[in-house]
Amino acid sequence: MSKRISRVNELLQREISEQMRRYYGGEQSVKITISDVDTSPDLRQCRIYYSVIGEAREIADSQAFFKRIGKELRQRVMQRVTLKYFPRFAFFYDPSMQRGAEILDLLDELDKKND
Repeated sequence: MSKRISRVNELLQREISEQMRRYYGGEQSVKITISDVDTSPDLRQCRIYYSVIGEAREIADSQAFFKRIGKELRQRVMQRVTLKYFPRFAFFYDPSMQRGAEILDLLDELDKKND
């Protein structure tokens, strides 16, 4: 991945998180973390990966949340970030943070048993 694409990914991740905090803070977005952004080299597509605190219901709610606000969120980010071609957003659930938390819980349990 080129340095330019890496910088665009980081910029989009920060700005998406900021817009969600600013305009959707009272809604579902409190439980959502933008974990990664992957923009195509031609800047036409952007895959946004997010993690959710909670169970299956919260995950389903977050998917519906992104379907509802996806276009508006893209418009808000587009007003703040200037690119020659602004990518289309696609949102994907990323279970890696939840798996990491489960592993940490297991390690804590093992540590307690060893004491």
